[in-house]
Amino acid sequence: MLIIRSNILSEQNNLVFGLSSKVGDYKNENFHFNMSKSIGDNEEKVNRNRKLFFNKLNLSEDNVVIQKQTHGDIINVINSADQNLEGDAIITSTPNIGLAISTADCNNIFIYDKSKKVIAAVHSGWKGTEIKILEKTLNKLKDEYNSDPKDLIVYAGPAISKENYEVGEEVASKFDEKYIEQKNNSDKYLLDLKKANMDMVLKFGVPEANIQFSQMCSYKSEELQSYRREGEKSGRALGIIALKE
Repeated sequence: MLIIRSNILSEQNNLVFGLSSKVGDYKNENFHFNMSKSIGDNEEKVNRNRKLFFNKLNLSEDNVVIQKQTHGDIINVINSADQNLEGDAIITSTPNIGLAISTADCNNIFIYDKSKKVIAAVHSGWKGTEIKILEKTLNKLKDEYNSDPKDLIVYAGPAISKENYEVGEEVASKFDEKYIEQKNNSDKYLLDLKKANMDMVLKFGVPEANIQFSQMCSYKSEELQSYRREGEKSGRALGIIALKE
């Protein structure tokens, strides 16, 4: 099994983090090592995949929260492993609860307040980036936990890169021109969601030394799940962060 780790989060002794890939403990041509039950995969296989992955992180299905993601800006603050949530960001200060983000190209961002001992997980595709769900999550941490930007550790996992994220004018027009590049004088554009999200973190005041954005491109890296590359055959990965006792 190939699990994507984070150097910056691994430095924190009281954190658990891992992001799954296409590579599991057995070969599966359909959806590969898929973690989603909503894309037509066999549910028994998904449950087996999840159990294998969760066990590697010393977690179980009972204490991992997987929200129904809607590409919106709902932020849930929880203190128990509620399994019936809808939203695209989630926050907790309770140990032994895994916060999961489902991804197959979208930005997946994980935040740790090392002073207040609070974690957050954010799903941000182009819609989430446009409505600034990451910025709203950072402000939620400040408002509800009095988080200081200098105490935050931020990791963004593998996502599609600007070079491989082609969009039409209707999407490109929603973003500042510094995040887009017209493609060969056509009606197609390249959109840099990683930079847009990174700028939100920097604007909030998080020191650069506390930030790690993965340079892996989900579209280019064959071992990662990518909807843009594989379409309906694409599985979904889970990135999970949890506080230890």
